[in-house]
Amino acid sequence: MIPKEILQQIRRIQITTSRMVTDAFAGHYHSVFKGRGMEFDEVREYHPGDDIRSIDWNVTARTGRPFIKKFVEERELTLMLLLDVSGSSYFGTVAKLKRRLSAEICSLLALSAIRNNDKVGLIIFTDRIEKFVPPKKGLSHVLRIIREALYHGPEGKGTDIPAALEYLGRVINRSSVAFVISDFYAAGYEKALSIAGRRHDVIAISITDPRETDLPDIGIVNLEDAETGRNFMLDTSSPSLRSKYRANALRIFEERLKIFRCANIDHVGIHTDMPYAAELYRFFRMRERRVRT
Repeated sequence: MIPKEILQQIRRIQITTSRMVTDAFAGHYHSVFKGRGMEFDEVREYHPGDDIRSIDWNVTARTGRPFIKKFVEERELTLMLLLDVSGSSYFGTVAKLKRRLSAEICSLLALSAIRNNDKVGLIIFTDRIEKFVPPKKGLSHVLRIIREALYHGPEGKGTDIPAALEYLGRVINRSSVAFVISDFYAAGYEKALSIAGRRHDVIAISITDPRETDLPDIGIVNLEDAETGRNFMLDTSSPSLRSKYRANALRIFEERLKIFRCANIDHVGIHTDMPYAAELYRFFRMRERRVRT
């Protein structure tokens, strides 16, 4: 039985993200993500200027008049959300935990998908596959995705991005749009990301908290790695330590961006202390411009 407060959170997320979809994302999703190609619609009589390669010779032979095949875009897509719920997703020092922010992003994308009559599915992962929700349509299905994204209790603590991408390849045979939502504190996912990007339109959404780039000066603190459980002490009053901490964080982020570029994967950087809708909107506009050119 889901606690009442969780149900209230699900409802609040649905209302908030539904408003965002209506106000800002309604048309952008449709124009950014294309269908699988063209499908047959009907035949009609040939008109001067029509492409002769579209002539339906069987109908033409039966009627004695030239007819052509008419095609329309096959619009229906499958949107897959790959959600990292490892130990580090429960970190947050501003308004929300990364896990809560990720759930809201899943909701916004899922609602955008069903608004366009697309299917949406969910893969929840840590260092193992935690949950698979097969792609379907409908609001009740999206509410289930929001519930799982927010409420699922993971068994693992680590992060295995290659396993999630390989699982995507096994359960989704046709090309899809796949958002990988993670803080990407993992290693060895370059090859899996590149392979998945050849079949699917893969977009990486990285979630970062400001304390992961800058340490506050609060003296000696005892920290614990959320995924390994390792404890260590830091003297945050040391300027050199804070400088090294920041330099190391920036190095990790730059290496991550290089991986995305090499795999030809789009990236959206989300920070817990900034409105995520603005970054997603910027991404959609960027993709629209790319489609037009």
